[in-house]
Amino acid sequence: MNVNLNYTNTSGWGKSANEKLRKTSQFLMPVRLTNNSSIAQDEYNVYPVSSLEGGKIFNGYHSLARYIIGKKTVIIDGYAGVFWNAIKEALNKHFAEEGLTVNWVETSAYLRSQQEIENSIEPFLGAPDAVWGTKCTLTLRDLFELDKLTEQLSGKAVDLNIMIGPGAALSNWDAPVIYIDLPKNEVQFRMRAGVITNIGAHEANEPFYMYKRFYFVDWVLLNNHKKQILNKIDVIADGQWTDDINWMYKADFIDGLDDLSRSVIRVRPWFEPGAWGGHWIQEHIKNINKDVVNYAWSFELIVPENGLVFESDGYLLEVSFDFLMFNNQQEVLGLHAQKFGDEFPIRFDFLDTYGGGNLSIQCHPSLKYIQENFGETITQDETYYILDCKDKAEVYLGFQESIQPEEFRSVLETSQHDNKEVAITNYVQAHAAKKHDLFLIPNGTVHSAGADNLVLEISATPYIFTFKMYDWLRLDLDGNPRPINIEHAFNNLNFELKGEKVKTELISKQEVIWQGEDWQLVHLPTHQEHFYDVHRIEFDKEFTIETHNQCHVMMLVEGSAITIKTANGTKQTFAYAETFVVPAAAQSYKLTNLGKSRAKVIKAFLK
Repeated sequence: MNVNLNYTNTSGWGKSANEKLRKTSQFLMPVRLTNNSSIAQDEYNVYPVSSLEGGKIFNGYHSLARYIIGKKTVIIDGYAGVFWNAIKEALNKHFAEEGLTVNWVETSAYLRSQQEIENSIEPFLGAPDAVWGTKCTLTLRDLFELDKLTEQLSGKAVDLNIMIGPGAALSNWDAPVIYIDLPKNEVQFRMRAGVITNIGAHEANEPFYMYKRFYFVDWVLLNNHKKQILNKIDVIADGQWTDDINWMYKADFIDGLDDLSRSVIRVRPWFEPGAWGGHWIQEHIKNINKDVVNYAWSFELIVPENGLVFESDGYLLEVSFDFLMFNNQQEVLGLHAQKFGDEFPIRFDFLDTYGGGNLSIQCHPSLKYIQENFGETITQDETYYILDCKDKAEVYLGFQESIQPEEFRSVLETSQHDNKEVAITNYVQAHAAKKHDLFLIPNGTVHSAGADNLVLEISATPYIFTFKMYDWLRLDLDGNPRPINIEHAFNNLNFELKGEKVKTELISKQEVIWQGEDWQLVHLPTHQEHFYDVHRIEFDKEFTIETHNQCHVMMLVEGSAITIKTANGTKQTFAYAETFVVPAAAQSYKLTNLGKSRAKVIKAFLK
């Protein structure tokens, strides 16, 4: 959908406040979009929205306070990283203006001791210096003194009773539930600024530890809790602004999810610099901060990280993608819903090395390894689709025929110990890259994207399990060594993927499988290890597709813009390089080329 990018930022955040509360170069999403000017149809949209009818999203603490006053007793639950004290203070201001007395009950007071919590979660965090842990199997209620929490409804003569904080709905009060969500990128920006803590911690820890604990413990428990209380929620709110808030009623929220699950989905992308980052994103995507050293990633569709943005009267409200999967997994995944449940299985992201450096030489874990060691259900089987590249760009993939595992390991370990450069092509093959190539990277395959590529990474959803073996002796953007994981890598490397077998099995042999007068359908076969496949639709004017009860993840990879119209009449426009999802329940859709040259659209789908 085309929306404009002029906005009224009523959050009250100045530059100094941002620097204190968010350690990032990325802009905070506006509270409201205005109607002064619309972005062009061929312009990448950094704030894609799903528009609702007018009057569905309410702005400000004054309106939320009026709702609470009407209910007398409420529960305010939500995600870790929300500024709970700021919310309490903002609401209290309005209650005081009305002369109301309030019994505030904060869930943080009924958590088990920090030491008890640390002892219970220790088995899931691995060694202190380990990059990864294991998905926690506890529940959020295990972190609380639950009997004390559930006794807290006041018998005092007060006007309002409010239970507030993560896990508030565990109190089982007979009261409306307000749920305050927070985008994962904002959680991480606050974490890096040291202004939030993990659940039950008294102070912020090192970002390395905090992220590991968020990923393997806090987010797991909070996501499961969110799923369990979904039917109890009455109000959904967005907590990413410090002194402003947008909220909506649950019934309207569910209607919005239902509409999305039968039409077209685009998540809000976000962008990150990195040690090897390039400049394609800086040069081609407007309305992001250009005053950065580079951009390494665009999180196009990494659904554990990205959110969905609803809009009404210009007001924006972002929620995590998992709400859609909790409520509409059957409509989204169709034939594959039973297999994957509420886990969306495909991700799209950009790796930008355009004018940058090489990614690390790396591999990903086998299915058995990731399940047994990290608690994931699926593994990180990837492909590299070359969206753009310079002349002489390369992709490192597979071993040389002469590879000797022991020698390779010795060279890597010496490099790590002595900071010694490795002649990597003595061991790993380098392949010329050109636009629209697809390189196949099943788990255990040694690989790296070389400099001067813009890679569309089409992959299974897990996204942090990268075993780096060699990182070109460079430091991260903070001047620290990047983790090297030789032991993990050698527990997973497939040394049979070498020599001519690499070209035969790991470079997709593209084939036209269907064609007409002004269109053709190209199959880009994936590896037998991949549970997804890839088509490219190339057309001059229009092309109609049936979903056959399957979900399609798509991107315009050549051309300026297209429209998509689904069977229910929903129509949206997408520009070059924008990712969008057509749910299984959309049934069918028509693509229309808005450009003057042939449009090419990638479609990834489950086998």
